[in-house]
Amino acid sequence: MTDSGDHETRWLDEDEQRSWRALVMGMTLLLDRLDDDLRRTCSLSLVEYEILVRLSEREGRQMRMAQLADALAHSRSRVTHTVTRMERAGLVARSSSPEDGRGIVASMTDKGYELLVRIAPMHVTGVREHLVDLASREDFAALGRVMNAVADNLVETHPEMELRRS
Repeated sequence: MTDSGDHETRWLDEDEQRSWRALVMGMTLLLDRLDDDLRRTCSLSLVEYEILVRLSEREGRQMRMAQLADALAHSRSRVTHTVTRMERAGLVARSSSPEDGRGIVASMTDKGYELLVRIAPMHVTGVREHLVDLASREDFAALGRVMNAVADNLVETHPEMELRRS
């Protein structure tokens, strides 16, 4: 079978197709479960949780909104919308950048930090139970290398963001 273009499509063989479908199904189910656990426990989405984690890892628990979007590989508008929701809940606050006054900085509030400290053990337990502990250490490390290669490849051609590893 050929493509409509000038080259032949390299179709997936049976093993590659099986692995691809397993990846798609596994990632969908994993992310849905982790998101459901957070929503059920504390009405927080997986993206909101990840925003709290990223802020908690930074000096002063704050970060420019553009850097936050890049670190999460999400569009700036999606992160702005999510942070607005989190701001209404008292988990984060936004302010102008003290460095140049132009950028917007998201800062984790004490309430946000207290929530993160409370729910992080439950989330990490879910990550271990549903992913990490199901694979050998070597297989999990290989998965990390593969997904880093995927991210590196896609970051180069991302249409909106200049993604940076944080």
